Amino acid sequence: MFIGISGTRCSGKSEVARYLQRQGFTRLELAKDGCDHGEDENNGSCNPETVETFVSADEMLEFVTTRWNQNFVTSDICSVEVLEKLSHRPFFLHVNVEAPTVLRWRRYCDKYRGGEALSLDEFVMLSDKLQYNKSDGLAAVCSRAKLSIVNQSENLEMLYIELGKLNLLDGSRLRPSWDAYFMRLANLAALRSNCMKRQVGAVLVRDNRVIATGYNGTPRGLTNCNQGGCKRCNSGNSSGIDLKTCLCLHAEENALLEAGRDRVGHSSSIYCNTCPCLTCAIKIAQSGITEVVYSQSYSMDTATAEIMRSANIKLRQYSPPSEGLIL
Repeated sequence: MFIGISGTRCSGKSEVARYLQRQGFTRLELAKDGCDHGEDENNGSCNPETVETFVSADEMLEFVTTRWNQNFVTSDICSVEVLEKLSHRPFFLHVNVEAPTVLRWRRYCDKYRGGEALSLDEFVMLSDKLQYNKSDGLAAVCSRAKLSIVNQSENLEMLYIELGKLNLLDGSRLRPSWDAYFMRLANLAALRSNCMKRQVGAVLVRDNRVIATGYNGTPRGLTNCNQGGCKRCNSGNSSGIDLKTCLCLHAEENALLEAGRDRVGHSSSIYCNTCPCLTCAIKIAQSGITEVVYSQSYSMDTATAEIMRSANIKLRQYSPPSEGLIL
């Protein structure tokens, strides 16, 4: 695994790199070329025996490629150009580290205690320049991270504890497991939903092959729900109320109708970004599906679980590793 860390000045990105060094990662650096990388409060001072230095991102990329089965980390991602080169490798993970401005300023002041420090206003102006410079601002780099960490820890011990909870070495961050893959497809299908209540997607799978997908909304030929096609959904009723008057087909229903019982067969699974309601649970039981995997809970989970138990269908909730913004 090769982890590249970006971040704002004094956010703690070098400390995250040092944490990974303690986990056996080798630290990689680009030779400083006068570019302001927005160094952390403790940047540098690494054990030279665990650091490899390169004159260019291309040289670094060649080094890690021939050693792809080892673990490396760098906090020298200061431009989109560098990031894009490193991102070509399937074993690369981009992590961004952020921290509140005032906390970063305090760290900066601690670093330069007894020397020439910046006022808070001066620090903010410098940070903004590094982040939002039109030609090489770090904001364009940081926004592309797969995982963003907000480092509000007051000391290293607290930071390392929080990093341990994230399990940065989880292999599914690089190549999704089958669960992660199919759940992402379900979430993607949900974006096509036209239902006013919620966006739900479903993917019907057999032998790790997609048979059909579905999302919730009014039937073909009817006015879309989000255009007033379903009075029940547009009335603002609470979850589960007046379902008998709802014109929307559920994601699971659409997937089953698309596939048909013959294509579903036995040993099929259905992935839903939301736990099926009672109505869909009954249809799933009738279809021959043997496993239901869902991500988010729903108001009828208990009733649905009872149907699944009675029909001898495995029901389980999938929780992917944390991505996005981690506080």
